[in-house]
Amino acid sequence: MKAFLRLLLLIAPFLYMIFIFILSSLPSDAIVNTPFSWDQAFKESLHLIEFGILYGLWVMFFLVQGKFTPKTSILAAVLSIAYGFSDELHQYFVPYRSATVIDLVKDTIGVLVLFSIVKVSYFGEKLPRFKNLLQRIEGLNGKKADGN
Repeated sequence: MKAFLRLLLLIAPFLYMIFIFILSSLPSDAIVNTPFSWDQAFKESLHLIEFGILYGLWVMFFLVQGKFTPKTSILAAVLSIAYGFSDELHQYFVPYRSATVIDLVKDTIGVLVLFSIVKVSYFGEKLPRFKNLLQRIEGLNGKKADGN
């Protein structure tokens, strides 16, 4: 079970990027279309978490390999933001979709929020429960987790 979970966490960022690409290839109301007045606001707010989740998946990717450091945390953030940029570029060419700078800004904010949380918890002393969770994920690599 541990080996399966480790494998799942290793492929998760790639599967999630494929999922984002597929969703971005569809018209904006193809999956979620509600009759409520807050429909557009809800969809726009998803940008704030969508790429934060991608960053989190990259963090787990590096954790289960025992290679999570401040540098790989930055790399995970850069990869997530770069994919957000490529997603916006992709949407520019998709009918009934649009590419906007504000969407890229929202994608980036989502990544930076989780990046900050990881920085102060895993590499710092705040949020010890979150740090403990990350260290348990890191323990899937079979090496002793030290948090640094």
